[in-house]
Amino acid sequence: MSNQNSLKVGMIFISMIYFIFGFVTTFIITLSDPVMEAFDLTYTEGFLVNSAFFISYALFSIPSGGVVKRIGYKNSIVVGLGLISLAGFLFFPALRTESYPFFLGAIVVLSLGVVLLQTAANPFVSELGPPETASGRLNLTMALNSIATWIAPLMIVFLILPAAIPAIADGINGAVGTGIRPSDLLPPFMIIAIIVLLIAIAVRLIKLPVISQEGAGNYATVFKYRHVLLGALAIFCYVGAEVGIGTAISSYIVQPEMGGGISRELALKFVGLYWAGAMVGRLFGAISLSDIKKKELKMTFAALVMVWAFIVGYITLEFNFMMALTFFGFAVLNYVLMQLGKGKASLALSVFAIVAVILAVTSMLTTGRIALWSIVSIGLFNSIMFPNIFALAIKGLDRSEVALAAGIINTLIVGGAIIPALMGVVADAFNIQYSFIVPVLCYLYILFFAFIGHKIKPAPGTAAAGPAKA
Repeated sequence: MSNQNSLKVGMIFISMIYFIFGFVTTFIITLSDPVMEAFDLTYTEGFLVNSAFFISYALFSIPSGGVVKRIGYKNSIVVGLGLISLAGFLFFPALRTESYPFFLGAIVVLSLGVVLLQTAANPFVSELGPPETASGRLNLTMALNSIATWIAPLMIVFLILPAAIPAIADGINGAVGTGIRPSDLLPPFMIIAIIVLLIAIAVRLIKLPVISQEGAGNYATVFKYRHVLLGALAIFCYVGAEVGIGTAISSYIVQPEMGGGISRELALKFVGLYWAGAMVGRLFGAISLSDIKKKELKMTFAALVMVWAFIVGYITLEFNFMMALTFFGFAVLNYVLMQLGKGKASLALSVFAIVAVILAVTSMLTTGRIALWSIVSIGLFNSIMFPNIFALAIKGLDRSEVALAAGIINTLIVGGAIIPALMGVVADAFNIQYSFIVPVLCYLYILFFAFIGHKIKPAPGTAAAGPAKA
């Protein structure tokens, strides 16, 4: 197989992996609202679903970087898929016994697999081509990841909520009926377990390009790069803000002050649209940050993505033309503002961080449809943040340092555990609308990283780790 064909196979394969961990991650994030009902929990207790998932990033990302360096990218991904499948089967006894602690434990095992997948996948994509187009490749694969994040909330709507209808009807008739029950959550996990197991077996048999990790890189040298550490903190803020908002949306927009008339099913579909926004924005990012030279070709691809945005909005929001048109309008705005980035990862990141702050503050200060669309449309502007932050954070590193740096950066994905929990505390103490001040602070730090923090310098008190390959 030629090197070019090998790289193509690698990109196809890694896109599938991004789809898997994107689906699993968003499925768990969106599940907090049904879980609160199934186990009769408070906001703080319910948001522990996300904490249980993301705490593994703090505990195991750095060891995962060492695992990837030792056994290679492919073997690490196979092991990660195996852990996800194992966790899927563990949900059977957890939900049958209606044990919330056991349920949280199964989520931790699931997250271990996702941590290993992500630690291997991000540097693998970055190394599958020239460094200057790494952001474009990451945006493309994460756009496919975001297709999964769009589908995951819809899977809850179609597989979990219908199971609650008979119970609700029984309650109306005077029998014991409490809506969603723990056992109603089981079918999606069984489907995930079986499908991921089959994919793990298939991946084991696929021949993939081998990315060299030879060199003298170790954690001591990687920790000397200031931009790696600041980038890790930016990932903490980004994931925390994205997950926190995605977790809160369904509970937020069904509040009476939001204008009323929004059912739980439609609220979950708006969650799907929030994550679909990331998909649309990343497709725009893959186009804008690619090495495509012809402007006309870029515009053609962008127009196709805009049409896709309308279709996604139309399908997701119960075939409502006006709401789909509103989402389309935000998608067009997303593309226009992305052009202010002029194809530069740091500048595009700056613009989107500013817009995210404006939208979150607008939602906090308003009600009704303005507040709803302000918070949902943030998904579009979250889109390029992770890939751009990651690409900027590993810029200038040797290949022997990339997997280790990915482990450090992924450790701070634990923001997805901490920020939603903080938002839950604020929501319980005050109001869920006020909880969005937490992601606002996160986006302000990302703005700092985009302007200043991404510049390649040694960490304070250390000598330069090596040549700064800007």
